[in-house]
Amino acid sequence: MQSNKYIYWITFVAINGGLLFGLNMASVAGAVNSIQDVFSLTDGGLGAVVSVLTIGCLIGAISTGYFADKFGRKKLLVMASILFLISALGSALSGSAIALAIYRIIGGIAVGAVSVAGPMYISEVSPPEKRGTLVSFNQFAIVIGILLAYVVGYLFVGFEDGWRYMLGIPAVFSVIFLFFLMSSFPETPRWLVANNKQDEAFSVLSKVGGDVFARKALGKIEDSLKVDRTKDKARFSDIFKGKTGKVVLLGTVLAAFQQVTGINAVVNYAPIIFELTGVAGETALLQSMLVGLVNFLATIVALYLVDSWGRKTLLLWGAVGMTLSLGYITYAFAFSGSNVGILIALLGYIAFFAASFAPVMWVVTSEMFPNRVRGMALSFSTAVSWMFTFVTVQFSPYILNQYGGAVLFGFFGFFSLLAFVFVKIWIPETKGKSLEQIEEELGIAN
Repeated sequence: MQSNKYIYWITFVAINGGLLFGLNMASVAGAVNSIQDVFSLTDGGLGAVVSVLTIGCLIGAISTGYFADKFGRKKLLVMASILFLISALGSALSGSAIALAIYRIIGGIAVGAVSVAGPMYISEVSPPEKRGTLVSFNQFAIVIGILLAYVVGYLFVGFEDGWRYMLGIPAVFSVIFLFFLMSSFPETPRWLVANNKQDEAFSVLSKVGGDVFARKALGKIEDSLKVDRTKDKARFSDIFKGKTGKVVLLGTVLAAFQQVTGINAVVNYAPIIFELTGVAGETALLQSMLVGLVNFLATIVALYLVDSWGRKTLLLWGAVGMTLSLGYITYAFAFSGSNVGILIALLGYIAFFAASFAPVMWVVTSEMFPNRVRGMALSFSTAVSWMFTFVTVQFSPYILNQYGGAVLFGFFGFFSLLAFVFVKIWIPETKGKSLEQIEEELGIAN
């Protein structure tokens, strides 16, 4: 029981980064109309202010692997918490669209960092039989952050300068995150062993699973690192070579599919989407809160199933549900379907995504990438994911206003169908296996 408490405690601390991830992604949803009015922005200008956060995410993600390997996962999370604080306070006090964009980029760097370091950290401290669930807790925290952002947006709608409170609320949670990190939060055993701190690594592993587990896990880590040390020092170019390159490509394409199926367009522009169906004002924000609630509940389903059903099964069922839901939304927008039907289908899409691609992509990539290049590979795949997020968030307002919801959601539905085919053919099952065993089965252990 003591070991369970410890692993859940350090997982809880780590997923506070996920909470801030969700808050920063969705806090702008309730503020978009006010921001557009206050700064007299065009649709393109609004899209830029909203999507510029993902530019920071890309920067944060692509640089995280290097800094995580050099300074450790914990120090990286500490730095991210500080950047979250600066971004939230700066965004809330911004006097121009340019200043707001700069502070959102800073927040994006923090989001990009925790989007890599969070799953990486949890994956490296977790016992194999619990890893899927524990890594999925990070996505659970993200959806809690999204739901909380919608609630805050609803509470402050109609307030003078209410949008500033919406953007400033992450500051409170940044301070809490920083406090937890600076208390009893350890570095990961893999990083400690790689930096010749075996005693500290054994101590962490012992608290996670007991002395027997610690000795066995420590031995596997040391053996894996010995193999890595017989090779030349890993370089960024290594993630594109040979069998490793193929595995990294598969994980990167999966990460891209997570975004081109449209989730962040829905999260960021939910009130605007509902306004297009004839629902406006507080009612649109209430329906956005319903999106956040369904997102939250469906993620609980993923937490329950990811280590029993398996990663691949969840991804396949999720892709089917997303394709059908988006297909109906496309039809409804094209042929003036009912508002209720669109709402139900949109909630269905959110539910299927939240129970599959949302958490499982992070689980699969954190598991299947080789130990030797995991940090760099996760950085690369996550950066690509953020690049597609930027494109999706940047151009969604323009497509919605110029071509309508049928075109936008038809685009997302097409990629959901492609995602099903891709997962069916190329993504392996990784549940219940040690990271070293996964490497052997993928043929990249040596």
